[in-house]
Amino acid sequence: MRLHVDQESDAIYLRLDESKIVESEEVSPSVMLDFNAENQVVGVEILHLSKRAPSLEAGKLVFETTPALAGT
Repeated sequence: MRLHVDQESDAIYLRLDESKIVESEEVSPSVMLDFNAENQVVGVEILHLSKRAPSLEAGKLVFETTPALAGT
């Protein structure tokens, strides 16, 4: 999994795996999903990041893993 913040393009991109992207779909204004051949989401792009999260400091992103729920 990779996260790329492009301050020049004012966008953030989350790539879930490295499978080939065969289709992209805008699911909300300026939010795109990338799909592989199995129709699985493999990427998420969000444009106009500074308008959506004006106080975001890209150099201070925090990654968190939550514990799995019992029985899942």
